[in-house]
Amino acid sequence: MAERTDWRLLRERRMAEPGASDAYEAAKLAYALGGTVREMREARGWSQARLATEAGMTQSAVARFEAGGTVPTIPVLERLAHALEAELDVRIVPRLSTV
Repeated sequence: MAERTDWRLLRERRMAEPGASDAYEAAKLAYALGGTVREMREARGWSQARLATEAGMTQSAVARFEAGGTVPTIPVLERLAHALEAELDVRIVPRLSTV
């Protein structure tokens, strides 16, 4: 039980550091995007190598992207969307008010 408390305290300290919240949100988004691309690729029955060829990337770049290991640029997202015959939809929407 003490280990959990220590982990929570460590997380709280780290998240209080400047920029930590922004980095966490970027990583969360990268992971979600990677999962979506992986699902679309697998639905087509494609390997990572096949998607890489279709998108003009390397297999290792596709693997890193799908694992959420990189924050992608818009051009990379466009290449992946084109290869998967999908539409890239980038939006900024207002947050719901908590008041």
